[in-house]
Amino acid sequence: MLYPNNIQKKQKGIISYSNRGMALEGLLNETNEYYAEKDVALIFKKPTPIGISEAVYTPKGRVIKNGYFKAPSTLDYNGVYKGKYIEFEAKECQSKTSFPLSNFHEHQISYIRKVLKHGAICFIIIKMNSLVYLLKGEDFVDFLDQHSRKSIPYSYLCEKGYVLKEGYQPALPYLDVVDKIYLKGAYSWQRN
Repeated sequence: MLYPNNIQKKQKGIISYSNRGMALEGLLNETNEYYAEKDVALIFKKPTPIGISEAVYTPKGRVIKNGYFKAPSTLDYNGVYKGKYIEFEAKECQSKTSFPLSNFHEHQISYIRKVLKHGAICFIIIKMNSLVYLLKGEDFVDFLDQHSRKSIPYSYLCEKGYVLKEGYQPALPYLDVVDKIYLKGAYSWQRN
């Protein structure tokens, strides 16, 4: 980078983790649009509840200058499929050996427990080691209850998780696995 008087300074590499889950989220959003278009399921990304404390007017319109989170978020996605309520979280992980539980907030874990208690379908989709896994909420909670570790070993994810194969339409057919493990293939939908 050139500064005044032709002084050259190298920019230090700043690592940002803010958009780490965006690739997985993009696949899921595309998949959910496909499911909605084909009238297979209605599953949506939940918006984070944000309050506006200050806004300014610009030639392009009103812009939020300061805001705050109104309440802790729950899980990323929810909706309905074959008359069943579904709720799930999507996470990506750079580690090759384990999934850090610090990726979950305590209120999210508590929420997963409540959703399961009420009989809904609840799971986590984790992208790790270039693969995407669906881990049942029951298996996630069981791991938390049985272990004091701060991460889920990759071997546990391989043992208990279901690999989701990326495709064209839908991009990430997670409802195929939902049919298999939760609904036992009952009246499966057909892809065109």
